[in-house]
Amino acid sequence: MRVFATAVLMALVVPVSAQQGTETVEALTVTVGANHAPPYRIIEGGEPTGLYVDIFQEIADRLGWKVHYREAPFRRVLRMVQQGEVDVMLGPLETAERTELMEFVAPAFPPERRLFFYLNAENRIERYADLYGRAIGILEGESYFSRFDTDDKLLKEPAPRYENLMLMMQKGRVDVVIAPELVGLYAVEKLGLDVKVSPFFVPGERSYIAVAKNSPVLKYADDIRAALKLIELEGIHEDLVLKYMDRVAE
Repeated sequence: MRVFATAVLMALVVPVSAQQGTETVEALTVTVGANHAPPYRIIEGGEPTGLYVDIFQEIADRLGWKVHYREAPFRRVLRMVQQGEVDVMLGPLETAERTELMEFVAPAFPPERRLFFYLNAENRIERYADLYGRAIGILEGESYFSRFDTDDKLLKEPAPRYENLMLMMQKGRVDVVIAPELVGLYAVEKLGLDVKVSPFFVPGERSYIAVAKNSPVLKYADDIRAALKLIELEGIHEDLVLKYMDRVAE
């Protein structure tokens, strides 16, 4: 059954590869807008890598695509999508506002808990109500969960990177930082801070490969989904997820 399923998926994927790969003058070039957010998207300091980047590259390889990355803060990437400067985003959560700009093509990336990091014991979060009256560091333009995102009574302090937020907490400019589990733990480890994790957390949602609605790449949405299924069947998707989870746990 697995061999048959793989053959069917290859039948879907190969025609695109044939059209855009070695049998044409030039392969399709896809521009990905990405903020530097290890271990998901590691854009600075050499060849782009990270969990989301590596998964998308596996998909692009099967479709015969060339991938070009443009690094910018998260909020700026959203504007680039709107202005037609990039074709793809890797990892955004689906929201009503974003669906006006992007097609959420494939839930390619695993869900992650939203954690609340703190330094001082008085800022430990044990329930949602504990967030009131505290300055909460958030990534500019990011969505965490509906109640939090729409709660105007919370004091939210934005910054372009999670490392910036952790340093703001160290300096007393924010009391708490909310972050997806892996990226938060990575930032804390990189900075060498003695940061603690609150017992209160929010379950994560799967994040997506999203394609700009004004991009010619959108017509290949079915091919992206087929290529994703293929790397899942091959075990490559699971191997990449485990590799990056192990790195953060070390």
